[in-house]
Amino acid sequence: MDKRDYYEVLGVSKNATKDEMKKAYRKLA
Repeated sequence: MDKRDYYEVLGVSKNATKDEMKKAYRKLA
């Protein structure tokens, strides 16, 4: 995965919290 757009891939904003990141990541996994 391209590091520069993993925010986009996960569908979270650049200022998303770590919790939001985790949730988004789990949804994809």
